[in-house]
Amino acid sequence: MNEASDGHLKRVLTTRDLIIYGLVLIQPIAPVGIFGIACNLSQGHVASTIMLAMVAMSLTAFSYGRMAIMFPAAGSAYAYVGEAFGAKPGFLAGWAMFLDYLIIPVINIIYGALTLQRLMPYIPYSVWATLIALLMTILNIRGVKTSARVNTVLLAVMSVVIVWFVLLAARYVMLSHGWSGLFSVKPFYDPTTFHWSSIATATSLAALTYIGFDGVTTLAEEVKDPKHSVPLATVAVCLLTGVFSVIEVYLAQLVWPDYSTFGNPETAFMDVTLRAGGMMLFQAMGVILLLACLGSGMAGQAGLSRLLYSMGRDQVIPARFFGYLNPTTGIPTYNVIGIGALGLLGALFIPYEDAAELLNFGAFLAFMGVNAATIREYWFRQAHGRPRNLLLDVLLPAGGFIFCLFIWFSLPTPALIAGGAWTLLGVAYLFLRRPQAKPNI
Repeated sequence: MNEASDGHLKRVLTTRDLIIYGLVLIQPIAPVGIFGIACNLSQGHVASTIMLAMVAMSLTAFSYGRMAIMFPAAGSAYAYVGEAFGAKPGFLAGWAMFLDYLIIPVINIIYGALTLQRLMPYIPYSVWATLIALLMTILNIRGVKTSARVNTVLLAVMSVVIVWFVLLAARYVMLSHGWSGLFSVKPFYDPTTFHWSSIATATSLAALTYIGFDGVTTLAEEVKDPKHSVPLATVAVCLLTGVFSVIEVYLAQLVWPDYSTFGNPETAFMDVTLRAGGMMLFQAMGVILLLACLGSGMAGQAGLSRLLYSMGRDQVIPARFFGYLNPTTGIPTYNVIGIGALGLLGALFIPYEDAAELLNFGAFLAFMGVNAATIREYWFRQAHGRPRNLLLDVLLPAGGFIFCLFIWFSLPTPALIAGGAWTLLGVAYLFLRRPQAKPNI
């Protein structure tokens, strides 16, 4: 019998598929956008901030992995917080994730449309935005294996350009400073400019590099061996993203060591590619940024559609629409289409900067919930009857919680206000809707 017909997603994904999905969602070129700004904030120590953020976010990734072992269901933070604290907190965690994953397609549609408009300015922005939203939606409707194959191709193409940049950047540094120039501690520690206050500020920005790793857990019900694959993939995505990002920004700092001379911090990495590899690398990086937007937007749309399906199946939101699975493809088709439409509307009416700031509000709220749920399940409830472990059950998830709380409170005031309004809307819906049974997760 088709698994989709009895209300379950098809288990077709492997650990490799999950890792690729997570890497595409985050984007292998994730630090490109923040490079110049992080350089200024950290006074030339962006490589250090990326590493610190990797350690901190890996703590939360570890919490996600441990909760996935216990509850291998689609829904991610929604499922984990719901099991640990009850249906209402679980709904609010899912509501926060709803905002997070809705913003991912929005910002990628915006950036992709703006990039195409610069290449072909005679075609209106709205046309490009519509075409990108349609392409993302069509590929996701075709099925999760189709999306996985597309993700594999996108990751391969992005990786080729990244390797190209690494080789040309290393060549540039060698020609300028010899072999010894490739081995410098200054991108990590320059005593003349190193200050912990500036490092801490920049690390909160560098954490953006890892946003989206939790999307791996939203596909748990489509994985052949979720108890093994999901925890492994979640942590692997964080670590691999960190390694790729540190190499990229380390070489970028060596190519352009004087961060104070960047003309435009937002596009500073593009200036680095032009210096290291000339116009061909510069243009290739532009194309890769466009492909990255398509891949990340698709991955965010897929993750949110599974989250909404899980919430609809549990009848915390209308099940007829959100809990529907296509009997042929096993895809929550209505959710995919609805997210595509909302993503397009957001891209047409929400400024890019505002959308980007909202991204962290929902993400870090959900991260805090999962870290707290891990402590409750493993320390206070002694999951699976296992003995308590102070390091694994309390200290590591508490460290993840504190870091996420720090980032959350550092968000700009407009983002806190808009995110707070979204949260209040969720609270109002939660208490006005008809009471439902506890979710069967």
